[in-house]
Amino acid sequence: MVPVFLDPGLLTKRALIERNEPLPDAMGGARERWLEVGETSVRVEPLTGKVEEELGQRIGVLTHRVTLRARDGLSRGMAFRLGARRLLIRSLHDPDETGRWLVCRCEEET
Repeated sequence: MVPVFLDPGLLTKRALIERNEPLPDAMGGARERWLEVGETSVRVEPLTGKVEEELGQRIGVLTHRVTLRARDGLSRGMAFRLGARRLLIRSLHDPDETGRWLVCRCEEET
């Protein structure tokens, strides 16, 4: 397998890593509670933008590819926080299976 060359100089944004820990409410449901669990340098690349209809409302869906140095503890369902933006991690993989990098496909929370 040919290793993938990724330039660390492209990791120009700082992102907080968050984990969602739902907070139970009095009605038997729960509300989202995002807790910061780390910070890292990332590269964010926009991928797609589309409009979907849900319950009679038009909803925009933006997806991004987020590249970072590999780290333990990152999983689907977590998120990257970039200022006021939250990018929810939908999938992640090691592009060259060397354990050096992670590439995450994310959906921007609207």
